[in-house]
Amino acid sequence: MEFECIVYTKDDGIATIKLNRPQVLNAMNKQLWLDFQAALEDVRTDPAIRVLIVTGEGRAFSSGADLKDSKDRSLEDYRDYLEQLQETSRKIIRFEKPTIAAINGYALGSGYELALACDIRLAAEDAKIGSPEARVTSSVTGGAMRLVQDLVGPGKARELLFTAQYIDGKEAERIGLVNRAVPAERLMQEALAMARQIAENSAFSIRMIKRGLLMAQGEASLEAIMDYEVEACLACVSTAERQKSLTDFAQRKRD
Repeated sequence: MEFECIVYTKDDGIATIKLNRPQVLNAMNKQLWLDFQAALEDVRTDPAIRVLIVTGEGRAFSSGADLKDSKDRSLEDYRDYLEQLQETSRKIIRFEKPTIAAINGYALGSGYELALACDIRLAAEDAKIGSPEARVTSSVTGGAMRLVQDLVGPGKARELLFTAQYIDGKEAERIGLVNRAVPAERLMQEALAMARQIAENSAFSIRMIKRGLLMAQGEASLEAIMDYEVEACLACVSTAERQKSLTDFAQRKRD
């Protein structure tokens, strides 16, 4: 299958989706989410595929939303983009087959949230991981309001989201945000080794275990949280402060 914004491959029971906009550090636009959903559906319906790995081309897993695309969006267009993002995250979180994020380089904003939605996260030791939304007057999406707290606890989640700080792979492993940090050159080797180990086990057992784990999480429904995330993000990007934040962000990059 050929796609505009991803590279999708299958080999020996393992599928890999590689985000492929390296010229913008795999920043996410609507087409990337559409491509990702199409590949995800192929993984779901192919009985030969037992595990999915998600990674990025070049120097980044993903630097998050493409701010050039978002700067002049109408609220209607922004809602459409966010709903595509949320739908993809829902599908990954609830996906019956195991998913592994192999986090290379930058994993920021919605790129970080894509990794959070996966079952298991492996990170390069020098990866840069974080949520910059508070810096640019936005809000987190992808279920992150629950997922980060589930992994690191409410206090640490607040620290990470409120300060908008980035952490490296080693620190992410220390606080439990990722399962394991490894040297960058071994990242895909480790991800494939884990995928093969999982693929040797019962697909039906894993499907039932994963379903039960999702049922056991939290009191508020994931639906309610993710619907709230859309409204929170739209409220943020509707402010005058949002445009100033984007202008300041672009200036910092030029400097």
